[in-house]
Amino acid sequence: MRIFKLLIVCLMLLPSLALALTVGQTIELGPMQTLNSVPYAIPANNTKNTLIQVWATWCPFCKKQNAYLEKLYKELPPNSLNVITISIDKNPLLAKQYMENNKYTFPAAMMTPELQKSMGKVKGIPILIILDKNNKIIYREIGEIFPEEYADLKRFAKVQ
Repeated sequence: MRIFKLLIVCLMLLPSLALALTVGQTIELGPMQTLNSVPYAIPANNTKNTLIQVWATWCPFCKKQNAYLEKLYKELPPNSLNVITISIDKNPLLAKQYMENNKYTFPAAMMTPELQKSMGKVKGIPILIILDKNNKIIYREIGEIFPEEYADLKRFAKVQ
């Protein structure tokens, strides 16, 4: 009986474990709309890596990391890396105000049910993911990373 209960618990946990954002996992982003109402999609014939950062306005670590991202975003050669950030805030207006107040220029969208289905439940922020040209995770970090680590992310940019 005990083994049976343990087996049931393990089977219930499998779906959440499968969506734990692991290196090697493929994520389908699909089309999104930025907080500025601009459509955003990774091109079908994509040849670049994609940086995704999941954040929230109330997260102090996200605020630090978004400042690092802004610096990186401005230093990257044009068209060398797809960049999109995803807010998990409940209110899109708060996220939009946050972007404007901090003068962030990188693209930002809201978490959608479709993204949540592809990425799984967010269990900590900030989350930084790099996808290869086929949307496979090649780098993942949950929690704050430091400026020098963020600067090192330039290695994922494709120089034309």
